[in-house]
Amino acid sequence: MKLKRILSILLVLAMTVGMMAGCGKKSSESADDGKSDGAKEEIVMWFWGAEPYAQKVLNANLADKYNASQDKYTLKIEYRNSVDSDMTTALAANKGPDIVYGSGPSFVMPLVEAGKLEPMDKYAEQYGWADRILKPIYESGTVDGKLYSLANSLNTVGVFYNKKVLEDNGWAVPTTVAEMEKIMDEAMAKGMYASVTGNKGWKPVNENYASLFLTHYAGADTVYKCLKGEEKWNNEAVVSAIEKSAEWYDKGYLAGKDYGNMNFSEALQMLADERSPFFIGPTLGYQWAQSFFTDDKVDNLAFIPFPATDKVTEPTYTLSVCCTFSINANVAQDHKDEAAKIIDIMMQPEFTEEMTSVWPGYWGTPLKDLSTVDVESMTGLSKSYMETIKNIAAAVNDGNFGYYTNVFFPSATQQVFIDIENVWYGTESASDLMDKADTEFTKELEKGLVPPVPQAGVKAE
Repeated sequence: MKLKRILSILLVLAMTVGMMAGCGKKSSESADDGKSDGAKEEIVMWFWGAEPYAQKVLNANLADKYNASQDKYTLKIEYRNSVDSDMTTALAANKGPDIVYGSGPSFVMPLVEAGKLEPMDKYAEQYGWADRILKPIYESGTVDGKLYSLANSLNTVGVFYNKKVLEDNGWAVPTTVAEMEKIMDEAMAKGMYASVTGNKGWKPVNENYASLFLTHYAGADTVYKCLKGEEKWNNEAVVSAIEKSAEWYDKGYLAGKDYGNMNFSEALQMLADERSPFFIGPTLGYQWAQSFFTDDKVDNLAFIPFPATDKVTEPTYTLSVCCTFSINANVAQDHKDEAAKIIDIMMQPEFTEEMTSVWPGYWGTPLKDLSTVDVESMTGLSKSYMETIKNIAAAVNDGNFGYYTNVFFPSATQQVFIDIENVWYGTESASDLMDKADTEFTKELEKGLVPPVPQAGVKAE
């Protein structure tokens, strides 16, 4: 996104001019003494502007739990709709919260280069994070071998489907892409959408599909070689994958002419209303789906990985995260220690269970072992989501994953793949788009801006 592309510039400008306006409330700035009105010191965490019910459950299971555990500090969670830009500005001025929210490892990279984040290796050793967190996710938070961020949750792009729609039309759950395409063709012939999805109001939705087609048509091995600088992006496999996505767009498989007029909430409403068999999107979608799959519709929703292609035959998940947490390098040492303690609370299976029971879609903690999470006690979409997360974790442990652009691609290269719609609209060829990817990636690789890339196809130790 544009924010990431100008992040480094903002950091330099802010450090040049010193104190900048708009860094947030005074109580959140590290230059203050960190004291609240009472005797306790505030540990501050910024988070995105989640819905009221979500704020309530996070406050209860994180802030209240931590605050009750000791009598010296108080965790204060601030919910900000502009958290990314607020964070960039504040950290550039050596201010900001103790716990740093990030929209992904590629967002974190410039902050690390600017010295704004604290290395967390000693905390990783203290809390055993490397042993507990899925290796590819753990590694994605490292820079030059040092840990700077931990992801809160697994996320992937796959296929939500309405079980009732499939059953009513005599369609079996597809296991191959050919089967899925046949269902989508028949759905359109019946006046339905082939699938419902769209990027209205948020163009980066495009990268969900860019990432998905790279994984399942170019193949994770090819993408890995490109990310390591061993192969150019403008190669036959990648270009063919981009062209395949354009074929899907042309056929109307991505909500037809309404792709640009539909957002995820509207898409999920249509899926619940049986106007399509499929919603191709991220598991993050569970958090919006619960607004539409209610009462007797709850059991209609299910999720599968993208069906098998000629290139990828095993269940494989394009690996993404919802957000990351880091520690502000400019706060006092005791605040760093407490920030690490709070981050560790979010890395526990108990936290996963508590959060997902109320807020499915966002807290699938990337643990190697999720066996202690009591899925059977969950109901509805919470249970469905947690079962999906367990499936993803097992596949990642087996090395069956691909690379989501927001996690593993540097920001300028990521933007090229967000612009995949140029190929869909016929204003640019797939080869020309990949020439741009090669140009941007070469510059970012030379600058050391490519996040760590775990090798797919390798079973975890």
